[in-house]
Amino acid sequence: MATFGNLSSRLTDTFKNLRSKGKLSASDVDSTVREIRRALLEADVSLDVVKSFTAKVRDRALGDEVNQALNPAQQVVQIVNEELIEILGGESRRLQFAKNPPTIIMLAGLQGAGKTTLAGKLAKWLKGQGHTPLLVACDLQRPNAVTQLGVVAEQAGVAIYAPEPGNGVGDPVRVARNGVAEARAKHHDFVIVDTAGRLGVDAELMQQAADIRAAVDPDEVLFVIDAMIGQDAVATAQAFQEGVDFTGVVLTKLDGDQRGGAALSIRGTTGKPILFASTGEGLDDFEPFHPDRMASRILDLGDILTLIEQAQQTFDEEEARKVAEKIATDAFTLDDFLGQMQQLRKAGSIKKMMGMLPGMGKMKDQLESFDEREIVRTEAIIQSMTRAERQNPKILNGSRRLRIAKGSGMTVTDVNALVQRFEQAAKMMKTVARGGVPQIPGMGPMPGMGGHGGKKKQQAKGKGKKQSGNPAKRAQQQAGLAAAPAAAPAGSGFGLGAGKAAPSDEEMAQLQQMLGKGLR
Repeated sequence: MATFGNLSSRLTDTFKNLRSKGKLSASDVDSTVREIRRALLEADVSLDVVKSFTAKVRDRALGDEVNQALNPAQQVVQIVNEELIEILGGESRRLQFAKNPPTIIMLAGLQGAGKTTLAGKLAKWLKGQGHTPLLVACDLQRPNAVTQLGVVAEQAGVAIYAPEPGNGVGDPVRVARNGVAEARAKHHDFVIVDTAGRLGVDAELMQQAADIRAAVDPDEVLFVIDAMIGQDAVATAQAFQEGVDFTGVVLTKLDGDQRGGAALSIRGTTGKPILFASTGEGLDDFEPFHPDRMASRILDLGDILTLIEQAQQTFDEEEARKVAEKIATDAFTLDDFLGQMQQLRKAGSIKKMMGMLPGMGKMKDQLESFDEREIVRTEAIIQSMTRAERQNPKILNGSRRLRIAKGSGMTVTDVNALVQRFEQAAKMMKTVARGGVPQIPGMGPMPGMGGHGGKKKQQAKGKGKKQSGNPAKRAQQQAGLAAAPAAAPAGSGFGLGAGKAAPSDEEMAQLQQMLGKGLR
């Protein structure tokens, strides 16, 4: 997540200096805490929050839990992780539902924080959860705010109540009250009230927000705040807390800045939980806020759980099982490869998904240079092939490759590169499906996947198994070696298969990384 890019880099660099130390002295701890304090202040985190956070980390780092630890450096990272989780809110908090529908959610915040777009994102997310939300247009002051909400509602596929044209015309309190009545009459179980904002906090803004709150008695009042405003978030949040007494926070533009101080400041200064985070411009760039997962992202420990959830929403389990069987039996084709990449694209930004993998902060430059349009180019090449060519790429001679290149608007070199990447991806996926350790050319075994057999096991297994110089006998030996792993239960390439050989959740995430790398 781009917001914490600099903070994450600073913290991980700080922890590197501890790894070589078998025991930490007080000066080591003080030096580390000093670097953490500097990193947090540069990320625009509130000074009071920084002081409290670093004091807790220092006290725990000098305590017995670190002194008696087998790996003091890892213990300090664990302490920082736990304290980050604490200032981010501890545990996730879900929306409070009304006892009798509809559940009314009021959005409040400054102009430019992204309330209107956020209303559409929240509505689409609720619809995906099986609810029937109604958007109510109560921002009647900002030019074209009502029109914008109408467009967003159409994109999200949800209903909207907008009786007034806006642009300074209409009574927002009456619209809010009538909107709730409309929801009850048409059996909507959620009402999302989009209110007006101002460029700054003023009495008129607060009075209007307070009047709407009194008129509809919302179950949740969500304070929508731009994550890029840094320490200003504290003063703004406190003003809204006094004015409308919000019940939760939504962070927007969490992908667009390198500071992100608001996320680390707001919970500690207001005591209100962060419920959701908006992570991009698209309506699907929206997710519930999990303090533990966010802390892991900040420390470059990855966010595998969110990655898995996104994948599970997109990947069809039955289809994944079929693909897994093909991978394990060497029947995986370019058609299957295309289908898997198209499903991967539906899951969202590949760049963002790869960014959720542990340690990807060290590959920030490579990640930023990744061009997601490569998927479109790959699709064009494969779709320019005949069915026979997709089933068996070995028949692709020079003239066929030239025809495919012309048909897809690419070059023969591009076609050759795709075929090579497909063969590498198929080989790596086959290794994962059979419980092996995939290797990326030039990089060795993939990180975090060494549990299925290390170098020693491979060396032991290969000891005394020299191949015969006789071609026929060598073919028999290779056939025998291939038959053994093939007999093992086949797991899904995306962690969805059954049987002992089914890859773990971590392997599913790693496989997505491989697919992403295979596109370049």
